[in-house]
Amino acid sequence: MPRTTEAPRTRLSDRQAETVRRLTEAAVEEVAEHRYEGLTVRGVAKRAGVAPATAYTYFASKNHLLAEVFWRRLRDLPEPDPLPGGSPADRAAEALSAVALLVADDPALSAACTTAMLADEPNVLRLRARIGLRVHERISGATDASPAALQAFELAFYGALVQAGMGHLSYRDLPGLLATTAGTIFPRTEECP
Repeated sequence: MPRTTEAPRTRLSDRQAETVRRLTEAAVEEVAEHRYEGLTVRGVAKRAGVAPATAYTYFASKNHLLAEVFWRRLRDLPEPDPLPGGSPADRAAEALSAVALLVADDPALSAACTTAMLADEPNVLRLRARIGLRVHERISGATDASPAALQAFELAFYGALVQAGMGHLSYRDLPGLLATTAGTIFPRTEECP
C-alpha cells in the first residue's frame, strides 16, 4: 500500500503528491513570467509536464493553485522559537515575521497570492481557513495574551499583508511594523514564562 501525503484536495500517493509539487513550482515560474493576469492552469500544466486534465484534477482554478502555493510555504516554515526573556509583544511579532516575508522576494508572486487569496471559491476558502488557523496557532503559541489582543494582532497582520500585496507597503518593512504594532497591542511589562 503506498504511503500518502497531504495534498490540496485529498490524501494522495507519493506519485500524485509529486505531481502537485511540480504544479505548484511551475505556478511560481509562470507567475514570474506572466504575472497573475496571464497565469492559467493550462500554462502551469504545460510547464510542469502534465496534462491539463491532470492539473484540473488537483486545482479547480488558478486562485486555488496560488492559494496552495502560499499554504505550502506557510506550512513549511519552521515553528517560531520564542525569544528568551522576550515580552509578549516581541514573541508575537517574531512569530509572524517569517510569515510576512514568505513572498517578500517575489513581488509578482506576492501580488498574485494576494489576489488569489481573496477569491470567493470553495477551495480557496478552505485553504484560507487553514492559513488563518496556522497564523492563529503561531501567535497564540508565542504568547498567552488575551483572546482580544490576539484577535487585534491578527487583524493588524492581515491588514498589513493586504496593504503590502497592493503595493502600499514593502513586505520587507512588515517585521518592523509588526513589532511596533505588537508593542501597542500587547503589554511589554508582563513577566515572560
